[in-house]
Amino acid sequence: MIRFLATLTKIAIASLLVGVVLDKFDISANEILLKAGLTQENVVEYAQMALAWATPNIILGSLVIVPVWLVTYLFRPPRG
Repeated sequence: MIRFLATLTKIAIASLLVGVVLDKFDISANEILLKAGLTQENVVEYAQMALAWATPNIILGSLVIVPVWLVTYLFRPPRG
């Protein structure tokens, strides 16, 4: 858990530094999106479409994975 939090902290700091550098060059997120041929509305729409696709698949997969993990966990030898 500590490694995960350390990684998230490093990502946050790196993002902050890159954001500061881009701001110094007067580059905004809107400019980057427009050069990529996107708008904020497109990004939100694509994110909603991805979430709508992923949610049922995650639930379906968890119906198989969680019971398998539970059985494996229950029959694992005890740790000494």
